[in-house]
Amino acid sequence: MEENMKLLVALDLSDCTETIVKQVEEIAKPLSASVWIIHNAKPKPDALEFKTDPIAARESLAKKFHQEHLQIQEIAENLRSEGLKVTAFLVHDGSTAKTVLEEAEKLDVNMIIVGSHGRGAAYQLILGSVSAGVIHKARCPVLVIPTRNHADDSASSVAGSG
Repeated sequence: MEENMKLLVALDLSDCTETIVKQVEEIAKPLSASVWIIHNAKPKPDALEFKTDPIAARESLAKKFHQEHLQIQEIAENLRSEGLKVTAFLVHDGSTAKTVLEEAEKLDVNMIIVGSHGRGAAYQLILGSVSAGVIHKARCPVLVIPTRNHADDSASSVAGSG
């Protein structure tokens, strides 16, 4: 019996998420692939908020995680309504690239799909890049979906050149 392809899709729930999800649907449908959506819910470090009002900070963090959980479940449900087998889960681990790689190993996926924001080299040097981290250490193929809107870039450079 032939096993369906298994895809792990890492989402950051940014403005780029819709672009990635559309591509995943186009890839997964003809392959009858099983899709796992992962989001690494990381708290924004705000030590001052925890020092001044730790209860409010915890409540705010819980609300953020709950909202992100609802978002990925909605994405999964939309893909299910298109006939795909989808599981979505939220993790609260350290490095996103490391977490994606660990989950890919656990699930024994055939491919990892990530988005690329197209940020510059300086940004990546200082903060790193999830897609680069995944590409360099993955044991399976990695598909990087560019999400930067190049039409906006060329329009602004043309507008600025006058």
